[in-house]
Amino acid sequence: MTDFEEIYTQYFEDVFRYLRGLTADEALSEELTEETFFKALRSLEQFEGKCDVRVWLCQIAKNSYFSYLKKQKRISGEGSPEMLTVNGEDLEKLFADKELAFQLHQCLHDLKEPYKEVFSLRVFGELSFGKIAMLFGKTEHWACVTYHRAKEKIQKGMEE
Repeated sequence: MTDFEEIYTQYFEDVFRYLRGLTADEALSEELTEETFFKALRSLEQFEGKCDVRVWLCQIAKNSYFSYLKKQKRISGEGSPEMLTVNGEDLEKLFADKELAFQLHQCLHDLKEPYKEVFSLRVFGELSFGKIAMLFGKTEHWACVTYHRAKEKIQKGMEE
């Protein structure tokens, strides 16, 4: 990865499509895509190459989008646009108990890749298995199986 311009050219469309899927807003997707590549350029030295460049860029994009949502919430005073749930339970309720929230975060943090990323993309990014599969260059079945294995690992970690 010596030429950032090459990375930009190769992955711009993928990051843009990923953000358009998250935001459903073309103009916002363009803005966040530019912000993503700006952040990536600033932190290029920190990229260790442990995952695919596309996955790294999409993680930056996802974080940029979540930052945008938080900023909008502060400006408008509204709640989040959609309620996130896990197994039908409201995440806010699950994370209200600080001890339980810490355990959940610890289990998620301890997961190895690709389980951690797939689980985060599915739960926090609310992506379909098809979109997750596209990010990793795998099949939809792979994404589904990986997500369920991650979920099992988290549940097992919570029981311990």
